[in-house]
Amino acid sequence: MAEKMTIDAAVNHVTEPDIAEEVLALGRNARQAARDLANRSSEEKDFALTAMARIVRTRSSEIVAANVRDIETAQEAGRPAAFIDRLSLTPERVEAMAAGLEEISTLPDPVGAVLAEWDRPNGLRIQRVRTPLGVIGMIYESRPNVTADAGGLCLKAGNAIVLRGGSEAHHSNWAILNCLTEGLRAAGLPESAIQMIATTDRSAVGLMLKGLEGAIDVIIPRGGKSLVARVQDEARVPVFAHLEGICHVYVDKDADLDMARDIVVNAKMRRTGICGAAETLLVDRAAAETHLQPIIDALIRAGSEVRGDEDAEAAEDRVTAATEEDWATEYLEAIISAKVVDGVDEAIEHIARFGSQHTDCIVTDNVATAEKFLTQVDSAIVLHNASTQFADGGEFGMGAEIGIATGKMHARGPVGVEQLTSFKYVVRGTGQTRPV
Repeated sequence: MAEKMTIDAAVNHVTEPDIAEEVLALGRNARQAARDLANRSSEEKDFALTAMARIVRTRSSEIVAANVRDIETAQEAGRPAAFIDRLSLTPERVEAMAAGLEEISTLPDPVGAVLAEWDRPNGLRIQRVRTPLGVIGMIYESRPNVTADAGGLCLKAGNAIVLRGGSEAHHSNWAILNCLTEGLRAAGLPESAIQMIATTDRSAVGLMLKGLEGAIDVIIPRGGKSLVARVQDEARVPVFAHLEGICHVYVDKDADLDMARDIVVNAKMRRTGICGAAETLLVDRAAAETHLQPIIDALIRAGSEVRGDEDAEAAEDRVTAATEEDWATEYLEAIISAKVVDGVDEAIEHIARFGSQHTDCIVTDNVATAEKFLTQVDSAIVLHNASTQFADGGEFGMGAEIGIATGKMHARGPVGVEQLTSFKYVVRGTGQTRPV
């Protein structure tokens, strides 16, 4: 893309007849850009990132105006409030994108870092060295800020990326991409390092899942359960799965009531549409008499619907009956399920049965109970006395994240710069040969 593509031009571009050739060409360009980026200096990449941040700030009003178009379309389609919240870009959220790009630029460059080194008795010197993954394919929905986060993180890690955002954020994504492209150009880096598939035709997703004829090294899906399921079913390349966030807060018998109330309300209501929002409240039966009703009351006062078991219904008249399906539901809106459990062991069992291995929290002043929960709950992120809304790469000091990986291979938890690298072994000798 030699010159900035206007948002309308990008939208009109989807009528191109040969979708397959268009998308495959992006893959070829990305592969070439990845080879280039792998050998670029930290200074060049950081210059591009700070330039991107500056341009995002300069064009904040343009980005917000593009986003308004997407929001209007979503509202006309009757999208729910939580969806609109995920889609929305305010000037403050645009500033957060810019700040995230700047923070990524300050992180240590992972490429070339020596992870381990040792000498063999035969004199060989062996090092395990971080390398870029290559080309990342990113398929995401709703959240236009992912365009900046993913582009910035991949660049820092020396990767090229091919983006396929949801049609609901089309105008917003292209407004942001234009800023990233100009930043690459300002730094003299290949503009094909960060590309977006223009067409909204779903066949483009199928092409990405097949790997774009070997161009894509890893696929990262970020969106609803149906998207992630399709990616996991059809992908012919490795996948960093960002599965749904069925997050729990367990309030133990030794929890401070004021702390528990504050954490639960924040975990559910700060932003209901993010993957780190709490979806289920578990309360220790030994604390139910003192803690259950005040916490439920605080949730309802904050605007949340509460669906509970018989104990929760008995504690608060405004609670409606929960079904078995509720315990396994990611609401992504102002609804939470509430259940009384017989201590930390039953809480751990409930989370193992219904959770998504994303983020789970215990509130307690008992260190031993906390350690048991943190050790035995098998989730990507476990917290003690802190809101689940901290499940975020920026809050972890990573600058940003591409997603929260809930699988166990390669990357788990917030996927930041380091998680977007692999490694190779560098072996140095002095003429050694292996004996016959």
